[in-house]
Order: sequence, then C-alpha cells, then structure tokens
Amino acid sequence: MTAHSDPRMSRQITPGAAPFQVSFEFFPPKTDVMEERFWDSIGKLAPLHPRFVSVTYGAGGTTRERTLRMVSRIKSDTGVDAAAHLTCVGASRDEVDAVVRGYQAVGVNRIVALRGDPPEGTGQPFVAHPEGYQNAAELVAGIRRIGDFDISVSAYPEKHPQSPNWDAEIDNLKRKLGAGASRAITQMFFDNDDYFRLLDRAEKAGITAPIVPGIQPIHSFKQISSFAARCGATIPNWVAQRFEGLDEDPETHALVASAVAAEQVLELVDQGITEFHFYTLNRANLVLALARLLGVRPS
Repeated sequence: MTAHSDPRMSRQITPGAAPFQVSFEFFPPKTDVMEERFWDSIGKLAPLHPRFVSVTYGAGGTTRERTLRMVSRIKSDTGVDAAAHLTCVGASRDEVDAVVRGYQAVGVNRIVALRGDPPEGTGQPFVAHPEGYQNAAELVAGIRRIGDFDISVSAYPEKHPQSPNWDAEIDNLKRKLGAGASRAITQMFFDNDDYFRLLDRAEKAGITAPIVPGIQPIHSFKQISSFAARCGATIPNWVAQRFEGLDEDPETHALVASAVAAEQVLELVDQGITEFHFYTLNRANLVLALARLLGVRPS
C-alpha cells in the first residue's frame, strides 16, 4: 500500500484522538455450533458500542427469516442497533416490501440495501424478478417510501465485476445515494489507493455522502482469496507473499493477518479516515484488535 498524496486527504490523525465510528458485519449461522460462535462474537463486540451491526442476506433471500430473527435479537439483547441486509433477488416488490415492514414492526430501522447476486453465483448475469425491483436504486426508493429507514448501499473500489466502465459504476452509486441512502460501504479491498481513487471519482461526480471503507481481516488466506476472486477484489502480490506457506501454521498466520490488517487501517487513519466497517466472518478476535488500535474500547 502506498500513501495517498492528495492534499485534501493529508490530515494526520493519531489513533484514539478522534471519535472513530465502527460497524460490524455478520452472516446468519447455519448450525448450532456456528450459532454459538455467532453470539459469542456479538457478545465480545457489542460493548464497543458500534454504530450498528449488520447481518447478511443469502442469495435469493435464502436466509430471510434467519436474518430477521438475528437482527431482532441483537437489538433486544444487546441494545446495539442492528441493520438487516436486503436484496432484490428472487422476490416481487410486494414480497420485499413485506420484509421491510416486518423489520419495521420489530423496531429494526437500519437496512443495507443491495441488488444482490443470483443464486447461480456472482459470475452469472443478474435477472430481476419480473415483478420485482430492478436494481438497488429502485430498492432504496421502495424502502424509503415505506418508512424513515437509515439505508446503506454498496460501493466497489475496483468496480463491480459487471459494470462496463467507471462512468457507469459511479452513475449507479450516485443513483443509489440519490434515492435516499445515507452512506455507501465498500466491498473489501486490500490496496488503499483503490479506495482513494474511488473517493476522487465520487467527489468529481458530486457525491457528498460518506463512503465507508469495508475492511476484511484475513482470517484464512485460502478462504478470503477464493472469495475475492469471485467478487472481483484483487489481493496484491505483497499480501499473498506474506501468507505463503502458512496454511498449516495457524499461529503465524494469525500474527501476519493482524499485521496486514493493522497496516491497512492505520494508513487509512493517517489519511483522515474515521469510519470503518469490518467484515467479521463471525469472528471477533482480529476485529477487537483493530478496534483497539483505533482507540475503540468497551465502555
């Protein structure tokens, strides 16, 4: 990673000196053992008082009921704001609207609105439900018609794999935010210059909403590199080299993962970034360490 030279982003911030805001993303567990780890991680991270904790939504709405159950319980048991993911995939507008009203009924007023990937995988073309929302901008507008939700949308530092060019990518981001979203959260990235170039493009397009960096600690290089390949995120060679030969050495792997994530976060801090969204993969330890680097501690 290299330092960003734009003078607008050159303000130096000492970790702990600014009111850093963090949020955390989880996925609905599929087994009893996974659910135990899920709630253990929630219990460790909730005392940090994140802006919100989000729970993802399976392709085609396959985890719809589980997501609703998880976000409802997070809010009731911990007092932390919970955000539910919602997609356009495999459902009519009426069905999606009913899910939104279900969140509203249990007091969940934050939604992460995504177009979503088809059940066949990220590499397949998106085909909207014939009676459904056609894209994330329409979904945001539909949510906004139902109630006063806090809505987050996605942004892609390396461009969405299905975007034809950067003009189309930024135009889509602008439409999502213009439809009523409060912020964008980026897909994971490992080269901070990609993130800063996205900020530059957004600013030139007149986008003023926050674009929060989504940070993915590398709990398992094999797992994360596979996921990155599917979603169009590049892992720089220097990162890959640090993890070479560590598949059977979990202790060293964990130390290297901590160092890589810390370098990325602190470089962003040095360039003035004060908001972070962490992809936890339902694990707390690395994220707890990164929050401590930011001066975010249990109160």
